[in-house]
Amino acid sequence: MSDLDDIFAEDWPEDHRSGVVAVVGRPNVGKSTLINRILGQKIAIVTDKPQTTRKQQLGIYTEPNGQILFTDTPGLHRPHHKLGEYMVDAAEHAIKDADLILWVLDSSQPLQEGDRHIAATLERLGGDTPVVLALNKTDQLAADVDLSEHLAIFPHDNAMQVSGLQGTGVAQLVEFLLRQLPHGPRYYPADQVSEVNMRFVAAEVIREKIILNTEQEIPHSVAVGIEEYKERSEGGVYINATIYVERDSQKGILIGKGGEMIKRLGSESRRELEDMLETKVFLDLHIKVLKNWRSDPELMKRLGYRQPKMDKR
Repeated sequence: MSDLDDIFAEDWPEDHRSGVVAVVGRPNVGKSTLINRILGQKIAIVTDKPQTTRKQQLGIYTEPNGQILFTDTPGLHRPHHKLGEYMVDAAEHAIKDADLILWVLDSSQPLQEGDRHIAATLERLGGDTPVVLALNKTDQLAADVDLSEHLAIFPHDNAMQVSGLQGTGVAQLVEFLLRQLPHGPRYYPADQVSEVNMRFVAAEVIREKIILNTEQEIPHSVAVGIEEYKERSEGGVYINATIYVERDSQKGILIGKGGEMIKRLGSESRRELEDMLETKVFLDLHIKVLKNWRSDPELMKRLGYRQPKMDKR
């Protein structure tokens, strides 16, 4: 072995396994909650609103014998505008690139049309990629519930009952997933849990607080851009963020009476970011109107929603 080979040699066992697991499921089945539970920390925002996840996010789980790269995809659904098309394209791209597909189903509810739409999508795109069913939300199940319909929805290699919220069955699920991956190297350092930077995290935290504090069309019409992210020499972090909405009426709702809403959003976002960063955060929030940005490809690119390049094989 040359000196150069020795420098880049990694210390992992011969049976080390690694690969990409695409996490799919219709909106609001608990995908992000499950990924956050597996990783032991929050990398994806969690709300009870559909289509909270908009961009594919990478979660990195590492143990001595393997590394799983989880892609937390936007919920597969029938799109109604360009943003919806972007989200579906991102999810389909993840499916085609995966070594394994983890399909999260809400076991506390009967199957829905969205689940059958995903089955058709996997039949079209999945090829020979193995599928594992995660029957989530078991903490909400009655003891005598019949899950036969869930189990019959698609050919799969295994089905496991889990609770992303409480952690039940999660360790067993991860152990099974790791055993199904091919032998391979460690792609990321053992202490890294995500590839996203803090600008992205800050934008997602602010968007999460908007979703949690507003109703109707507001959560779906909002995008957040980080104009400036700077570590101050005297300590702390300065973040300048712009909240984009589609209509003047939405801007008024986010400002609130006497500025009450935007103050609340700023306060809640700042507290969570300070907990994450373990330092003081100075947060400036501004609101701008970009009419119908979700239907304008150029405005979407400006806000960071770029269509993934699909492999046409």
